[in-house]
Amino acid sequence: MIEIREVVTDKDIDLFIDITDKIYDDKDYYIKPLRGDYKKYITGKTTAVNKVGDSKMFIALKDGEAVGRILVGINEELNEYHNLKDAYFSQFESIDDKEVSKALYDTAAAWAKNHGANKLKGPMSLPGGDDNRGFLLDNFDDYPYIQNVYNKSYYNDHIVYYGFKKYHDCFAFSAKPTDSMIERYERVIPYAMKKYKFRLDKINLDKEGIKKDARDISNVMKIGMPKNEDWQDLMPPSDEEIDDIVSALRPYADSDLIYIARNENDEPIAFNITMPDYNQIIKHMNGKMNLPGIIKYLYYKNKINRLRVFVLFVIPEYRNKGVTQAMYLKTLRTAIEKGYTEVEGSTIWDYNVPMINDILKVGGELSKTYRVYEIDL
Repeated sequence: MIEIREVVTDKDIDLFIDITDKIYDDKDYYIKPLRGDYKKYITGKTTAVNKVGDSKMFIALKDGEAVGRILVGINEELNEYHNLKDAYFSQFESIDDKEVSKALYDTAAAWAKNHGANKLKGPMSLPGGDDNRGFLLDNFDDYPYIQNVYNKSYYNDHIVYYGFKKYHDCFAFSAKPTDSMIERYERVIPYAMKKYKFRLDKINLDKEGIKKDARDISNVMKIGMPKNEDWQDLMPPSDEEIDDIVSALRPYADSDLIYIARNENDEPIAFNITMPDYNQIIKHMNGKMNLPGIIKYLYYKNKINRLRVFVLFVIPEYRNKGVTQAMYLKTLRTAIEKGYTEVEGSTIWDYNVPMINDILKVGGELSKTYRVYEIDL
């Protein structure tokens, strides 16, 4: 018998978190997140999940044992911005039992419909985040980069069986930076920077400098993010959300890998954020930041050899003027100098064709696909 329970107590939250222990084993490439960080993430301490609308977490129990979970919510701000009535789901996990998945999706759909939604989409990032989006569709024999998804392949079978359809795909592109890959760009990029009069500044991570740079990042996103039917899942973050994101990333950031492009008037025109792949450390810590976990963190910190390019935005006026390529060139050159051997750019929506083309031009290859689904309510 399958029972669905709403997450209410701290014990329920613990059950919600620990469900992955029943689904993944050592043969899988799943990486258990740090428990304290993940608890803050799902309860809204480090996301906007509680600020933008209602949400609920549910657990599926089979014969009294927790075997699945789902979080469902409404992002009222995003709906208002795009004139939608969408609900989202996130954090889905389940054993290989279609009845368990069905019970979870039934619960999420009923909750969403009761809250006025006419469509349910997912898996989505929690509001205020840009991570853990979609179900991995291929390449299950590789560890996910930091803040990216890993799941069982049958998740896609279960959700289609239930009746969801493809909404959009998100892509990851990988590259192994080499001197030969970037040599041709090193000849033309300086010319573009001189012609269009822009420069690349490293982010300032000190307490005062980060405030100005955070505002510049916010301004670029407000100007640079399209507002049309293809971009219904994104809206420019508020200054408060940018501050939260910067605060969360700051302890792990490398200023040599985060750039803000500015024009001759010192106005921000673009930015990118690239981070070391801390999953290469976290996978050894078993979700615990205890003494053994700290020792492992310190031991593996200098062994990271992968980078993830999280985001890159350019304002419309400076697109097709070499700004994107200049940032990729700088990132790849720095990666080589610092000993990184692999770079992933992710996750990029399938409708972001200009960004996809830019990545392919600098040598990126499609490595993973993450599918987001939708169903009418």
